[in-house]
Amino acid sequence: MIVIFGIKEKLNPIKAQLSDVIHDCMQSVLGMPEDKRAHRFIPLEKEDFYYPGGRSDAYTVIEINMMAGRQVETQKELIKSLFKEIESQLSILPIDIEITIKEQAPHQWGFRGITGDEANDLKYKVNV
Repeated sequence: MIVIFGIKEKLNPIKAQLSDVIHDCMQSVLGMPEDKRAHRFIPLEKEDFYYPGGRSDAYTVIEINMMAGRQVETQKELIKSLFKEIESQLSILPIDIEITIKEQAPHQWGFRGITGDEANDLKYKVNV
């Protein structure tokens, strides 16, 4: 589950392309399947989005929620891949991108009527 925040005038026009970039990175680094795209865009009014100095109106926050299990190096590779690909494909500078990874234990996830630790048919690996 990924939540993306930004100023609506900047975020709305690029939502589809940004979703593609994020999902491509999730696939290449984490091995996520094509059909595991779960992105939520939260476009905000400029007056509702306070951000650090030195950033532009393109400032974008990406929160990645995932089951615990990925190695530190894998998580770092994902973050660096996102910075690189977002800059390359959308011309948003890394200074204007903030990425957080929030991990929860598998038993704290619920989907398809079960908890994550009960799922034995995932089409991707959590421990990578």
